[in-house]
Amino acid sequence: MVLRFLLYGLLFYFAYKLIFDFLIPVFIAARKIRKGFREMHGRMEEQMNQQQQQQSAPQTSSPPPKASSNDYIDFEEVK
Repeated sequence: MVLRFLLYGLLFYFAYKLIFDFLIPVFIAARKIRKGFREMHGRMEEQMNQQQQQQSAPQTSSPPPKASSNDYIDFEEVK
């Protein structure tokens, strides 16, 4: 009778330690990692959307000005 009580007590103790020292911390860590991956994935999608918008937006910048004959600078070759 005492031996059976002792075995049940040890079984309960090991089950308690397994649940509270291993399973719950693993569950919490897995949830944090999943949350971090979701946030990182969201940021990556946001950056991709911004890049696509920048590439697809029409470029309204003016073409570079043409060089006139007054802009030409003569140079001499140095030997």
